[in-house]
Amino acid sequence: MDWGMANRMAQLIQSDGRCLFMPIDHGYFQGPTRKLEQPGKTVEPLLPYSDAIFVTRGVLRSAIDPRNTKPIILRVSGGTSMAGEDLANEGLTTSMEEAVRLNVSAVGISIFVGTHYEKESLLNLAKLVDEGERYGIPVMAVTAVGRELEKRDARYLSMCSRIAAELGARVVKTYWCEHFEKVAQGCPVPVVLAGGPQVDTEREVFDFVHDGIQRGAIGVNLGRNVWQNPHPVAVIKGIRAIIHENATPQQAQEIFEGAKHGEKVEVSSKRTS
Repeated sequence: MDWGMANRMAQLIQSDGRCLFMPIDHGYFQGPTRKLEQPGKTVEPLLPYSDAIFVTRGVLRSAIDPRNTKPIILRVSGGTSMAGEDLANEGLTTSMEEAVRLNVSAVGISIFVGTHYEKESLLNLAKLVDEGERYGIPVMAVTAVGRELEKRDARYLSMCSRIAAELGARVVKTYWCEHFEKVAQGCPVPVVLAGGPQVDTEREVFDFVHDGIQRGAIGVNLGRNVWQNPHPVAVIKGIRAIIHENATPQQAQEIFEGAKHGEKVEVSSKRTS
């Protein structure tokens, strides 16, 4: 691995081999998403607990302070919206030269396996990998499912993740599912968990994050289950403890409850899994 590529990967994946990415790119197809109407204000209190931010170039330039940020993963695919006919009909929206100009640590692109636009999205990934390797910038492939949420099973996600790795993605973002170890074991590059739709309780988030980590994920890239929560800082503290301190879901819940009330809860090494 070239020095520049290795350096950027080290910015994203921490020395313990884990990562916590904070996506705020939802507006590229949803518009002003709830609690993300002002993305700069939303992400500011979460920065100390994030290892990187997943963001579009427009929001990066307009809302993220270049003097106080974390490594950037730049969203470079788009061209569709919730109001359109097919979310899968994406193209590349940002050049690799622009990524270099913005000094990003990685770029991210969605692939839509099993859709009418499967070929186009996979060739977009391949082209982006070619350019990324030329400039030393890693590519994160996102195994998107559009509106068809029923596709989130181990067989489908394993296929998507492996194809993304085969085409050269350095990191794959995919969904948690039952038997997630099949997804992680079949993918030769690091896998991070997407958040998906908002769940009803914080404990559900802690449970699936912990399960995914135990079954082979190196971290998460989830946003709505953090910044749409009434206590976003408390949630991200719990998630970070699972990822970087091997906390159990119960310990993460205790950290969340304590943070809600301004208390500091330590993770005891004797109780970690």
